[in-house]
Amino acid sequence: MKRIATSLTAIALMAVSSTATVAADPVTLVLNWRPGADHAPLYYALSKGWYKEAGIDLAIEAGKGSAMSAQTVGVGAAPLGIAELSTTFVARSKGADIVAVMALYANSPFVFYWKKSSGIKTIADFKGRKIGNPPGDAARIMWPAFAKAAGLDVNAVEFVNVSAQAKVPTLAADKVDIISDFYNGHDLKLKTFGDDLGFIRWSDVNLNPYGNSFIVNGDYLKANRDKVASFVRITQKAYKACVETPAPCIDALLANASGLERNEMIDQWGRVKELMADAHTTTVALGYLDADQVAKTYELVDKYFELKTPFKPAEGFTSEFLDTQVKMTKP
Repeated sequence: MKRIATSLTAIALMAVSSTATVAADPVTLVLNWRPGADHAPLYYALSKGWYKEAGIDLAIEAGKGSAMSAQTVGVGAAPLGIAELSTTFVARSKGADIVAVMALYANSPFVFYWKKSSGIKTIADFKGRKIGNPPGDAARIMWPAFAKAAGLDVNAVEFVNVSAQAKVPTLAADKVDIISDFYNGHDLKLKTFGDDLGFIRWSDVNLNPYGNSFIVNGDYLKANRDKVASFVRITQKAYKACVETPAPCIDALLANASGLERNEMIDQWGRVKELMADAHTTTVALGYLDADQVAKTYELVDKYFELKTPFKPAEGFTSEFLDTQVKMTKP
């Protein structure tokens, strides 16, 4: 009898284990770029098993720019993604079925970098210069907005295709005059170029739309509201944990992504925290998308782009899944 009872217990345990595995549905999240410090909390949450406990078997895929990730999520090739919000709105106007559910960067991360020794002193000196960045780079997509805000002709510069990892070496070798990059990589530029580094943040020309945001496919959201809500709250929890104690999160990132340098990721995370903090994320909820600020981001896109199919800004986002008990810490 003891053997039979033991066997039955083993079978029952196997059944429970099998059920738990089946309950965790495969869900893909496509990043805006290759893994970096701003994605460390996602890998930390994975390492802690938080997503799987909520029935989400999360797979993280590297991206090739906000435009590509917005398109991938918009056509349903991946249910979740990260993309710059202005680029997301441009994609939505072209038919992409996307809704933003959480802000990663409450501030615009865009920066143009150059070497002062190249003769560039002000934005006016951009004329006739080469800007190096990938084709799907959000800064290239949003260039018309920057150009007009800065008083430049949209065709004043030439874009050169440069991979994300080759931006700094290409600028150092004088193969391009300017590169676009996110502010989270600012410290690497300072270490590389020292006093020769020139730069301008887009917010310096009064362009401060929402930056990277977590996006979800519209049809997937309609069919899986509870799962999306779980994903958002777990992601909030992870980012908050990493703001408070970064080291385990950097460890999780390095364990899952090759070619990254620890000290550089620590520097990046410090800048990410700056980008995450604004009046809303520090008082309402970490990741909060404010309706008025979203509307201003939409107005910016509408002003500088010919939206193929205009839509109401409120249709392109929701903050309903956020836990208002989880707030961003002021850096």
